[in-house]
Amino acid sequence: MPTNIDTDYLVIGAGAMGMAFVDTLCTETDAHITLVDRYGQPGGHWTTAYPFVRLHQPSTFYGVNSRDLGVEHIDVTGWNSGLNELASAAEVCAYFDQVMQQQLVASGRVDYFPMCDYLGEGRFKRIVTGDTYQVSVRKRIVDATYMRVIVPSMRAPSYAVAPGITCVPLNDLPRLRSAREHYTVVGAGKTGMDACLWLLKQSVAPGAIRWIMPRDSWLLDRARIQPGTKFVSDIVAGIAAQVQAIDEAADVESLFDALEACGQLLRLSPEVRPTKYKCATVTKAELEQLRRIDDVVRLGRLQRIASNRIVLEQGEVAATPDTLYVDCSADGLERRPAAPIFAPGQIRLQSVRTCQQVFSAAFIAHVEAAYPDDETRNRLCNPVPHPDSDLDFLRTNIDSNRNEICWAEDDAIQRWLNGARLQMMRNLRPREVPSLEVRRHLATNMQRQSDKLEAFLKVHLQSDS
Repeated sequence: MPTNIDTDYLVIGAGAMGMAFVDTLCTETDAHITLVDRYGQPGGHWTTAYPFVRLHQPSTFYGVNSRDLGVEHIDVTGWNSGLNELASAAEVCAYFDQVMQQQLVASGRVDYFPMCDYLGEGRFKRIVTGDTYQVSVRKRIVDATYMRVIVPSMRAPSYAVAPGITCVPLNDLPRLRSAREHYTVVGAGKTGMDACLWLLKQSVAPGAIRWIMPRDSWLLDRARIQPGTKFVSDIVAGIAAQVQAIDEAADVESLFDALEACGQLLRLSPEVRPTKYKCATVTKAELEQLRRIDDVVRLGRLQRIASNRIVLEQGEVAATPDTLYVDCSADGLERRPAAPIFAPGQIRLQSVRTCQQVFSAAFIAHVEAAYPDDETRNRLCNPVPHPDSDLDFLRTNIDSNRNEICWAEDDAIQRWLNGARLQMMRNLRPREVPSLEVRRHLATNMQRQSDKLEAFLKVHLQSDS
């Protein structure tokens, strides 16, 4: 017989979004929360990530609203020198464990069940003992797994690997105990970049690295995404330049040209036009290192690794003897279909601001606590699907603008944003909430920009059809 549990909220998933949601809900309500997760400690994909991974954004923008991550230390060495610290996987996992034990569970209103499989309809089972539980939920079941974060260690490669070929997830790189003549990195996203940079840091010659890159990406300059007064003038100048680029562009192509010219977007090769955009950030020093790798294979996705050749969607290349293949091909944050965030008895956690998942989860919890009906809540929380293609740069800006325009009408939301630690550009917000007239003026300009981006998309898609 299952053990019965009564609770206000049943939250599935103790990853970053689940933790940020529970933290804010626990802070702003007196609700009882039951939190179920399949891993042995909180942190979601961080608990299985490669050991040398670091945040690609400053630590101070990550985690939960109620507790700082990092101290806004400025790195003085390495390829992130001059910018705010980036927490390591170990730091992130320790942080979430402290939040769970010292704040959430210690509150007496959060019951945490690690190492459990959720079975649906309020039922879950302990993986180790097989004990089952039936949860009676008074308010909502919260799906904190909807975004489906997948890292290479979570699944086998999607391509075939011939016997005798060594192909490992990048988690295994620090465990190497013998040299290889050649390394092939499979995948061009954040993990692919991290694998290449790790190899270069270990003094692997750039000529010994091959990089299989199905699509080139537009990248964000990390220097343009920094907290603190030191960076305000450069960030404001960058935002102004982006606004000007949109105003003056005639189409999608000229828009990307202008965004690159003003430094808002970067790319690996000046000769290759990116068709991908995933919000990945890079420093100019890291980009300089990545450009040292000349053997970049741009023939689509990898299909098969044979003993003497590598077969890709658009052709094949010869395989190099004594090669270690490093799998970085998992789509860490795929573009999931937008779904209503609030529904009767249910919340599906999704981004409500482009590429800001933890902020979004905290904001959704605040809206759940502060507003009386789902129609209002959904009006304030339109999903912003994670980007994938270059055109998604436009789409996610349009979607984010739609929410920002809606929030501009609400004094209470503006006050909450002013006090939110996870508000990424909080250093740009005035201490006092601007008047409604000022906010409406800004919203009008934002709508004008969105209308132009919409027009660009329409024309571009029509020309491709």
